[in-house]
Amino acid sequence: MSLNPSKVAPEPEPEPETEPEPEPQPEREAGPGPGPEAQGPGPEGESGPPAGPGPEPEPPSAAGQDREPERGRAAGPSAEPPPPPASRPEALRAPRPRCRTDCLEAPLSRAFQRLGWKVGAHPWVFLLLPVALTAVLGTGLMYLPRDGDEDLEEQYTPIGSPAKAERRFVQGHFTANDSLVFSVSRKSTDVPYASLLVVSDTETLLEPDILEEISKVDDAVQALTVTQDNGTQIPYSEVCAKNQGICVPPNPLLFAWKRNKGLNLTAITFPIYSPAGQIVSLANILGGTVLGPSQSLLQAKAMRLQYYLETGEGEENERSKAWMIHFLTKFGSFEKSLALKKIQVVYFSSLSRKLEFEATSRTVVPLFHLAYLLIILFAVVSCYRCDCVRNKMWVAVFGVVSTGLAVVSSFGLMLYVGVPFVLIVANSPFLILGVGVDDMFIMISAWQKTSLTDSVSERMSDAYAQVAVSITITTLTNVLAFYTGVMSSFRSVQYFCIYTGTTLLFCYFYSITCFGACIALDGKREGVCLRWLEKPGTPGQKCSSFKKSCCLPGSSLQDGWKADIHPMNLFFRDYFGPLLTSTKSKIFVVLLYVSYIVTSIYGCFRVEEGLDLRNLASDDSYITPYFNVEEEHFSTYGPRVMVIITEVLDYWDKDARQRLEKCLVDFENSEYVDENLTEFWLREYVNYMENLRQDINDKTVFLSTIPTFLMEFPLFAYDINITSSQEIICSRAFIQSMGISSSTNKKLMLLQFRDMAEKCAVPLMVYNPAFIYFDQFSAIVENTVRNVVVASAAMFVVSLLLIPHPLCSLWVTFAIASVIVGVTGFMAFWKVNLDSISMINLVICIGFSFDFAAHISYAFVSSSEPSANHKAIEALYLLGYPVLQSAVSTIIGVCVLSAAKAYIFRTFFKIMFLVMVFGAAHGLIFIPVFLTFF
Repeated sequence: MSLNPSKVAPEPEPEPETEPEPEPQPEREAGPGPGPEAQGPGPEGESGPPAGPGPEPEPPSAAGQDREPERGRAAGPSAEPPPPPASRPEALRAPRPRCRTDCLEAPLSRAFQRLGWKVGAHPWVFLLLPVALTAVLGTGLMYLPRDGDEDLEEQYTPIGSPAKAERRFVQGHFTANDSLVFSVSRKSTDVPYASLLVVSDTETLLEPDILEEISKVDDAVQALTVTQDNGTQIPYSEVCAKNQGICVPPNPLLFAWKRNKGLNLTAITFPIYSPAGQIVSLANILGGTVLGPSQSLLQAKAMRLQYYLETGEGEENERSKAWMIHFLTKFGSFEKSLALKKIQVVYFSSLSRKLEFEATSRTVVPLFHLAYLLIILFAVVSCYRCDCVRNKMWVAVFGVVSTGLAVVSSFGLMLYVGVPFVLIVANSPFLILGVGVDDMFIMISAWQKTSLTDSVSERMSDAYAQVAVSITITTLTNVLAFYTGVMSSFRSVQYFCIYTGTTLLFCYFYSITCFGACIALDGKREGVCLRWLEKPGTPGQKCSSFKKSCCLPGSSLQDGWKADIHPMNLFFRDYFGPLLTSTKSKIFVVLLYVSYIVTSIYGCFRVEEGLDLRNLASDDSYITPYFNVEEEHFSTYGPRVMVIITEVLDYWDKDARQRLEKCLVDFENSEYVDENLTEFWLREYVNYMENLRQDINDKTVFLSTIPTFLMEFPLFAYDINITSSQEIICSRAFIQSMGISSSTNKKLMLLQFRDMAEKCAVPLMVYNPAFIYFDQFSAIVENTVRNVVVASAAMFVVSLLLIPHPLCSLWVTFAIASVIVGVTGFMAFWKVNLDSISMINLVICIGFSFDFAAHISYAFVSSSEPSANHKAIEALYLLGYPVLQSAVSTIIGVCVLSAAKAYIFRTFFKIMFLVMVFGAAHGLIFIPVFLTFF
């Protein structure tokens, strides 16, 4: 919609159905080609462009054309009656509006007027050059990743998160030789593994016959051997993580039972078990436990078998990866061959998230084809007219094709310049299809309002001048909304916003060049058809029925200049508008809005934060039951957390030890820590020294006894960084987290641990590899708020520049805030988390909220009607159908994603659906009513 106050003046009644008199053409400035006397609506006799030295006539759109039902973001062409031909000279002679509302619109309209003239004069140039550009840029698609090798940590965790700095510190100060002693909790990164969760069909699996079945499964897994293409075989024994040369047992309790099947299963304690005098932690090893007196284990419903693999560089990693892939491929088949009767087994590996995430991208390709067909169908239906001359079905089809060209060009360019293509970008074409066709509707609408008696160049010039601000403001707001996403701390969000924002710019460019050329060529067809239809066989004979339907499908030729107002515009003017502005309806709308905003605010406090990694896979993936079992039976305990003393400390000093011990006790007193599972070398060393009756407070004795201590307890050697000069640079303890199954608790635990570390008198740091992903829980809200605030501020500035009416700008800001609150709140009710995926959509909704609110509110404040109710009815008459059409076109573009099997695509549909519904509700219901109160 071109936001010009002159365009919302009262609409004149349609002229009587008489043959129009020939219209005197106003004199134009000189330009190339014949002058304005060179007539004909066809290709012949096109006059020069409205450019040249000297003053220029004001374009109709900037000078106050007669009022027509305006188009918003996605206006269809059929709602606009053609202007009476006699109105054009008056429009061109109309005085220029004041600069207050026209200082940007008028120059932009004149620039588009010149461009329209050139497109009309040289359509093939403007058609073929964009197609050639697409062919060139489209070659960039050869850089699309074929193997789908996407780093989930890189794309879906915050850039520069504290955990990544903590990991660098751990990697720089602590090392571990896996070939001697393996300890997964001491690793700074995730260790490759294959995992099984075994669930008993009975109340407990601590029965010999059930453990026998579990043992069969374990033996089958350890017997797996990979045969590579070159014939090399890789058995499990060659790739397993080793402890003193022996593969690390997948489960210490099962290992003890297999070595001694007479093991007393009723004497097991939990979570600490001490077989043969060795302390073993069963936390996260057994699940669904029931304890008796003295921590005795009465029942255990589930057991975890974790097959850790060797880590290293190059070939070692490739061998481990090959074995894991073989494990994932074969497990389902050999599980059936084992004929398990008393247990259920689910499986997973450290590669599973990545492999399943990549597999989801292939499921959405057929949906894109369906979305394309639906958008074409919608465009054809919207642009069909019974007037066989002005019917624009095939133009609409090319408009959708033009949007496809923009996607190809943009994606090819981004791949050429090296912007990574991540899976979330696969959502972009669905959104572009729905939004990109909006400019097409606006341009067809403007073309339909031009005079058939003008040349194609004149008609293109008038149409371009009319749509200048319409398509510019909608493109600008949406592109700004996307480009603000570049400030996000998540690379996946950055890349999605770059791809989508750039594609919208290409849509804009192709609309005013390639698609405009298509309209011009169709305009030449109109001229040829019109002359043939108006050529009677005998004097006084009217067009035959055959002639009326010959050019394109249609049943009638519009006689004269009869207005062709779309029935939906009449519905909004004659039925919906009066009903909405009645007193009872206003009361109902106010109550409805209060209910909406209260419900939304309530939902905002219930939104879960962070991306659940199980949602990266499709619904029918094997990892879904694995995570379900883990959540049900293994949710009590979380990861073991390193508590690192980061600086040199006099450990032999009693005061220093007491300060450190106080901090460690504070950690153990947290509701997120099991105090019985803390592991700290210094506590063991103090006991060791006391047993030897050594003076722990003597520096020389303290340091000289450490080597002997580490000989007896070799695992602690990886917890002390001691130099050759006997200086302890840093060391670490381990605490066992618990009660953090929800994303909220994960965030609270992480913030609490870091806060306690910061407040400790001894410099401390906390770390676990899982913190890399936990950081998203605290970063997501900050990123969302920042992006929304910056994008909203940008929209407010745009509204002041292009629609500089203070009241209108305030209502636009109100609508943006209200829609964002509504979408965020209802996300909770639709079980959508606030994560990097939904954050993208919240940024998107700012641009759409602006479009809906700006057009309606500006039409209201610019109306010349005497009463507020009539202003609201007029605004709905002009823009009700376009707003509705805009929402429908976008929903159609993304609706196919509702059938996707992956959360990442369904989430996109859900939030876009909420954005469109709430945005349209504000534009069609809430804002028109609220405006009548002021």
